[in-house]
Amino acid sequence: MTQIRNFSIIAHIDHGKSTLADRLIQYTGLVSERKFRDQILDSMDLERERGITIKSQTVTLPYTDRSGQDYDLNLIDTPGHVDFSYEVSRSLASCEGVLLLVDASQGIQAQTLANLYMAMEHDLVIIPVINKIDLPSADVDRVKDEIENELGLDSDQIILCSAKEGIGIEAVFEAIVKRIPPPAGKEDNPLTALIFDADYDPFRGVIISCRVFDGSLAPGDIIRLMSKGAAYRVEEAGYFRLNREPRDRLSAGDVGYVIAGIKTVSDTRVGDTITLDSRPAPAALPGFQEARPVVFSSIYPIASDDYHSLAEALEKYKLNDAALTYEKDSSAALGQGFRCGFLGLLHLEIVQQRLEREYDQSFIMTVPSVQYRFTLEDGHCLSVDNPQYYPDPIVIRGSEEPFIQVNILVPERYMGAVMKLCLDRRGENSRFTYPSPGRIEIRFDMPLAEVIVDFYDKLKSVTQGYGSFDYDFIGYRPSDLVKLDILVNGEKVDALSIIVHKDRARDWGVRACDRLKNEIPRHQFKIAIQGAIGGKIISRSTVSPFRKDVTAKCYGGDITRKRKLLEKQKKGKKRMKIVGSVMIPQKAFVAVLKSKEE
Repeated sequence: MTQIRNFSIIAHIDHGKSTLADRLIQYTGLVSERKFRDQILDSMDLERERGITIKSQTVTLPYTDRSGQDYDLNLIDTPGHVDFSYEVSRSLASCEGVLLLVDASQGIQAQTLANLYMAMEHDLVIIPVINKIDLPSADVDRVKDEIENELGLDSDQIILCSAKEGIGIEAVFEAIVKRIPPPAGKEDNPLTALIFDADYDPFRGVIISCRVFDGSLAPGDIIRLMSKGAAYRVEEAGYFRLNREPRDRLSAGDVGYVIAGIKTVSDTRVGDTITLDSRPAPAALPGFQEARPVVFSSIYPIASDDYHSLAEALEKYKLNDAALTYEKDSSAALGQGFRCGFLGLLHLEIVQQRLEREYDQSFIMTVPSVQYRFTLEDGHCLSVDNPQYYPDPIVIRGSEEPFIQVNILVPERYMGAVMKLCLDRRGENSRFTYPSPGRIEIRFDMPLAEVIVDFYDKLKSVTQGYGSFDYDFIGYRPSDLVKLDILVNGEKVDALSIIVHKDRARDWGVRACDRLKNEIPRHQFKIAIQGAIGGKIISRSTVSPFRKDVTAKCYGGDITRKRKLLEKQKKGKKRMKIVGSVMIPQKAFVAVLKSKEE
């Protein structure tokens, strides 16, 4: 165990985590130059396209130090976006130390602080590393001062490197070996291993990624998953070396994988403890924090026959992404589906794209919403995340919506633009601090519903990419909430209903009606698209009907002949409107969900 080091790399998004991981892998010779590719740990096409890490990966690096001592370094890579902080917490629970990566030109940003505090909660050794020192805009001295003053870390301990150019990589390895302690634990204790990730293989079942804290396990052992009590025989265990490498056993301190022919996906819970069936541990390891979804949306299969296929895809996907929550749901317009909970809007987007690409699913998603609370006249408190369950307005005594504290770090010159953006989104109680010359930290209390849709994109636009953003949930506050219904030809379309603040209802209604007007094809009769709060119409658009020129055959003559024909046509259209149903294409639902025109 003295030759094992378990560490993670944490940083704000786009500070160079994946590039540094690439260089560490290349330095140890784990992959040949011919087989190497950028972002080698990012296995998904989606990660490579967007240049972000979505799912944490693990790799064991063989390293020999200057004195000739061999080490096994277990790198557990982490995502950087605020939506995936749950993934970061799982990875950190399996480590003894972290590399805190800071961009030499950007300096400390919001997620840098959030991830640092998370590492401190797990009592990990923190090694500060300044990356991208080769950039023309790099200001190493300023960033050193920020690390010392804002983070309280010793500037003498900072390592300078450029992951892109391969500068300072050996110094990073030496710091990992010398400063991060070896794992503690005893091999003769009962087995305790923490599941920090899992994947599903259609041929071999669930592949568990785990960190062994005490004891050991080998192929042939019967293991027990403590939360479910299910027992399985281990078929294979080993290390991650870009590919899986089988081993005779995994012992205390090791990070590796276990294959035990687990076909029941729901038996494997991320954060669970593995122990031996014959000699169980007295208690499970302290688990990770439960994922707390903040954004909710319903998904429905485009063809009702695909419902079971979508259910299976969600169950398998849930194993890959423990932060996703879902339950059965139904809609009058769209049939059977699922109500899903997400960590944020990027998380929602990633889930949507992965279900389409990896599991070949076609579905519709409803308007994202958050969880509101309503106090009824009888004193009962009701939590509602689905507009379908909005209570009767007559029995509502008060309503509350979730608020978050937003921390935004920007260069001082963008202060006005950021202030306007936050105030437009009903931000309140603003505070300012100046962590270093030329940089300002702005704090606002804002409704979560105003942030989830496109706030992050808008912030990046108004600050030309320099703004960084992090948020913490601070509780519920009283708010004037109403349910906005969309009516097509007098019929409510429940999939488009949304709970909004009263002041924003008109804007949302006008936008939804205009977009539906552009997407719903013309029929033989006039179609009214309306936004309504209860019985009050607040917005309207009209789709014109197809009309035959019934007066074309009248040449001259009395005007009453033309009027008679037009009246006859009008009656026909009116009768058709009563019996005719409006076809709403699938793309119309998607158009309403888009946050901006494309």
